[in-house]
Amino acid sequence: MTSDTAGRVAVLATALAALAALAVASLVVGARGVAPAEVLRAFTDFAGTDDHLIVRGHRAPRTGLAICVGAALAVSGALIQAMTRNPLAEPGIIGATSGAAFAVVLGSAFGLAAAQGAELALAVAGAAVATLVVFAVGRTSPLRLVLTGVALSTTLAGVSLGMRLMLPEVFDHFRFWSVGSLAGREQAPLAVPVTAMAVALAGALLVSRRLGAIALGENVAHALGVHVGRTRVLTLALVTVLAGAATAVAGPIAFVGLIVPHLARRLAGGSVPWLVAHAIVLGPMLVVAADTLSRVLLPTGEVPVAIVTSFLGGPALIWVVRRYGAVAL
Repeated sequence: MTSDTAGRVAVLATALAALAALAVASLVVGARGVAPAEVLRAFTDFAGTDDHLIVRGHRAPRTGLAICVGAALAVSGALIQAMTRNPLAEPGIIGATSGAAFAVVLGSAFGLAAAQGAELALAVAGAAVATLVVFAVGRTSPLRLVLTGVALSTTLAGVSLGMRLMLPEVFDHFRFWSVGSLAGREQAPLAVPVTAMAVALAGALLVSRRLGAIALGENVAHALGVHVGRTRVLTLALVTVLAGAATAVAGPIAFVGLIVPHLARRLAGGSVPWLVAHAIVLGPMLVVAADTLSRVLLPTGEVPVAIVTSFLGGPALIWVVRRYGAVAL
């Protein structure tokens, strides 16, 4: 094992330890604080007390969902940035999130989003169509890609708002979903979306080596035996599943796919496989920390986690534009 690889393994192990600590904090912190000893007893000596029910029935599933959503959003951002070689690309900016949201609104209007499985399918389909449209129009230039994504996102948001204003039943269905929060989402049936995210994350690790070859240039990738077109299609499919499934279960949560890949890239040393591996850990760290913080920011109730990530993501986007704008655009 080389010194670079050993260093990356050490950093990844440290990040995993930090994620474990954040997960424990997520089980402890909330409107009703639970002592760490009681958290341990909830899993080793369950007594049915209020504290044990809160930990096992609500906070543990919610923490697990935060880990899945964080990993899915972060890896989808890492994949799209690696594929386009554009540091401003992320699922929200390229239209995947707005496409998923619009599909849910459209499905609600036609009575197709009643079941959780149908809502997931609609979100993934909407994310797929929006991503394909943005990539088809803006693939020739990083600036064009971002502008196309912003334009499509704005258009879909406007149409969605109009439909919600005209159809109150659609507004009622969409209101809870669109907040971008993990509160209460742990009670929904999550087997299908969590499985979809897990399979897509495994696929991202497998395709990352091919993306690493493409990052060296198409001619080099062809020389190494990488099918560039097939790899791009597979990458778009993985981004669609990851962003669509995460958005379906948690609502639109912006900036995770933008912030985390930039942090992971500093630790990965130019390696796409290591970039994806670090994103799988750093993404959950951000979402779990934001979700834990969202419970205690206000004394009167919870702040949606999407608001916390937006507060973090706004300054991060400004930094990215200032740091990379002249080169990437």
